[in-house]
Amino acid sequence: MQAYLKPARVVVSIIMLAGTGFLFLDFSGSAPSAWFRYFTWLQFVPSIIDFLNTLGRGLAVTAFGFAAVLLLTLLFGRVYCSYICPLGILQDVISRISKKAKRKKSRFRFAPPKTWLRYSILILVCLSLFTGKLFLLNTLDPYSNFGRLMSDFLRPLYAAGNNLLTSLLQAMGSYALYPVKVAVTDPYALLVPALILTLVVWFSFRRGRLYCNAVCPLGTLLGLVSKISLFKIRFDKAGCTRCGKCMFVCKSQCIDVKQQQIDFSRCVGCADCLKACDNNSIRYTFASTEKAKIMQPDRSKRRFVMGSLLFIGALSGLSIKSIARNSKPKNSDPKTKGSGVNTGNEEVIKTHSVCPPGSQSIHHFTGACTACHLCVSACPTGVLKPSFLEYGFFGMMQPYMDYHTSFCNYECVRCTEICPNGAILPLTREEKVLTQIGTVRFVRNNCIVHTDETSCGSCSEHCPTKAVRMVPYKGELTIPEVNVDICVGCGACEYACPVTPNKAIIVDGCKEHRQAQKPKEETLEEKPLEDFPF
Repeated sequence: MQAYLKPARVVVSIIMLAGTGFLFLDFSGSAPSAWFRYFTWLQFVPSIIDFLNTLGRGLAVTAFGFAAVLLLTLLFGRVYCSYICPLGILQDVISRISKKAKRKKSRFRFAPPKTWLRYSILILVCLSLFTGKLFLLNTLDPYSNFGRLMSDFLRPLYAAGNNLLTSLLQAMGSYALYPVKVAVTDPYALLVPALILTLVVWFSFRRGRLYCNAVCPLGTLLGLVSKISLFKIRFDKAGCTRCGKCMFVCKSQCIDVKQQQIDFSRCVGCADCLKACDNNSIRYTFASTEKAKIMQPDRSKRRFVMGSLLFIGALSGLSIKSIARNSKPKNSDPKTKGSGVNTGNEEVIKTHSVCPPGSQSIHHFTGACTACHLCVSACPTGVLKPSFLEYGFFGMMQPYMDYHTSFCNYECVRCTEICPNGAILPLTREEKVLTQIGTVRFVRNNCIVHTDETSCGSCSEHCPTKAVRMVPYKGELTIPEVNVDICVGCGACEYACPVTPNKAIIVDGCKEHRQAQKPKEETLEEKPLEDFPF
C-alpha cells in the first residue's frame, strides 16, 4: 500500500495545481462557476472565513472545507500541504527544478525546527485577527499568495503570449485565437506580492519546504494538529541501517537519521522517504500509543511568550484607536452634499473607493477578503484591480473598482459567483441591476462643455440607467445632469469621460451598499408610416 502513496500524491497534486491555476489564468470565461467551488472549497483560510461569514445567514456546505482539512490532518497528518495547497505543490515543483539546475547532486539534510520563528508568526497573525484586520493573514496565506502569483504576474504574461501567437496565426491566415487585453496593475500594489513571491521561490530553490515550516502560519497550525494524528511516518529501528536515503529526499528536512526520529509537525506527507528506503525501514503506520515523556515547562520561555502577547495586544489596541481617529472621511460641502454636483476645485478626490457588487459594505469586504485576486482574474471587463492604499494600509492588495481603466458590466455577476470566502456574496442579475455600490458626482469645472464650450455627452451615452442625462446649457449645447437615486455606481460614465487626469464625472463608493430606484421606462411614440411615394 505504501508504494502507491507517492504516485497518488503526484496525481492529486497535479490535478489541484493545474485546476486551480486554470481558474486564475483563464481569460475566456469558459470555466463554469461550479469549478471554482470544486477547487477552492478545501482551501483552509478562505473556507474558515466563509464559515464565519455564513453563521448569520445559514451555513452552506462549501463553508465546511476547513473542517474537512482538519479531519484529514487528524487522520493522516499535513497531507493538505502536499495534496491540496497550490503554493505547497508549486514549491515542490520549484524544488525539483532546482535539483535539475544544480550541477552537483543536491541532497537535503536534517535541520532543527525554527520553533521561535514559526510560533511567533502564528501568534502575531492570531493577534492581528482580533483587530479585525486581515492584512497579515492575507500576506502569508498560501492560497492567497498562489492566487496573486497567478493573477498579478503569470496572467499578464499568459495574455501577452496569447496575443503574440494570435498575431503570428493571423499573419498566416488563421483566426483560431483572438487578442485579449493585457491587464495593467499599479506597480505599488505589486510590492508585497513580489516580496513574498521572491521569498517563496528562494526558500524552495535552496531549502525545499522552508517557507511552509518557518513562515506559513497555516503550516504551523496544521503542524500542531498533526502531532496527534492517527497515522504517522515512523522508523523501524531494528531494520534501519542509518543510510540516510530518506533524509536526503525529505524536502521538509524533518528526518533525523542519527536519532531515528521524525518531526511529524513539519512532515507534509509527500511519501518521498517511503519510496527512497530500500529495506522498508521507514513506514506509514498507525500512531504508537506509547506515553510521551513528560517535560518540565520552561518558565522563562513562558514569561517571554506572555509578555510578548501583552505587548503586541497593547500595540494592536493603540493602533486601532489611531486608525479610527485618522480614517474618518471628510465631509463634503454641505451645499452640494447629496446633490451629485460639485462646482469647486478641479482636483476632486473620491470620498470612498468602490468595492465590488455583492460585498454589502466596505467594512464587510475589507474584513472578509483574503486578497486571492480570483475575482480580479475572472472579471470580464478588468475593472477590478489590486488596491494599494485605496482602502488604507491594512486593506492593501484587496480588489477595488478602477473606473479609470474600465467599468462594471450592468448585468454581470461573475465576481459574486466565484468568491471563495464570502467577501462577495452571490447576487442574481435582478438584484445586481438595483444594487447601488456608488453614486455619481458631476464636477462642472472639469467638464469640457463648460470649459471649452464644446459638445460631448459621452457620460450620458454610456450610462445604463440614465442617471446621467444631458440638459440644455448654452445655445444648442447640453451639459450633464445627474440623478443619484437611480445610479448604481457602475462607473461607465467615469470611464467614458474624455477629460484626463481629473475626470468631470466620478463615482464615490458607498460605505454601505444600497438599493437604487428603478429607472423610469420611457415609451417611444409610434409614428404612422407614410405611404410609399412612388
